[in-house]
Amino acid sequence: MTQNPFQEHNQTHQNMQTGSVSQQMNHGGHEVFDVHEALSGTIAALDQALLFRPHVKDPELLDILDRQYRFRLNEYNITVDAFTTGKDPSQHTGRYEMKEGNDFVYGLKQSPPKKPIQSVAEVSDELISGFLLGAAKAGASAKTTAATETTNPVVRRVLADSVPNCIEMAYELSIYQNKHHYYQMPQLVQQDMQQMLNAFAPAQGQPAMPPNNNQVQ
Repeated sequence: MTQNPFQEHNQTHQNMQTGSVSQQMNHGGHEVFDVHEALSGTIAALDQALLFRPHVKDPELLDILDRQYRFRLNEYNITVDAFTTGKDPSQHTGRYEMKEGNDFVYGLKQSPPKKPIQSVAEVSDELISGFLLGAAKAGASAKTTAATETTNPVVRRVLADSVPNCIEMAYELSIYQNKHHYYQMPQLVQQDMQQMLNAFAPAQGQPAMPPNNNQVQ
């Protein structure tokens, strides 16, 4: 039976040079740096949302911003709790659920070329939703990287559980952008699409594994 990482907080850990390691110090060097990176990115995303909030015009985008902000802030506190103590956080990571459906509109609509804005007056819902989308995608990457380097089982699980939430937030924002033609979705021509879809075939059964002769008898 797989051991629940949230039940491992009473384990004893060893450092070859210094001896016993307390639960609070049960972190590897890579883990510390990568979790710092992930948490700093979360703070940047939260601060960015607050800075942009007064400029949002669309009530739907404002609702997305507020819901994602509240969820991300709570998730940030859970991660900090687990990271600073090395123990179970006071609550488990929740699951973010978007309100949007999952219907993308395919094809390209003629639109002006993108270019940098020249003044704050040009800040738009397209720009704001793009920044929010970028922050969610960056969070998914940073937390995935951190989780693969994390030795503390509780922190690893908190980070791993957080990644699908970043993905869900990004997906919600991409659907919002697609609906307003900010995030357009081209497709391949049907012949090319069919060839790409049929480029892989399932494996047939289980192969006979080659012998391994390196085991000590």
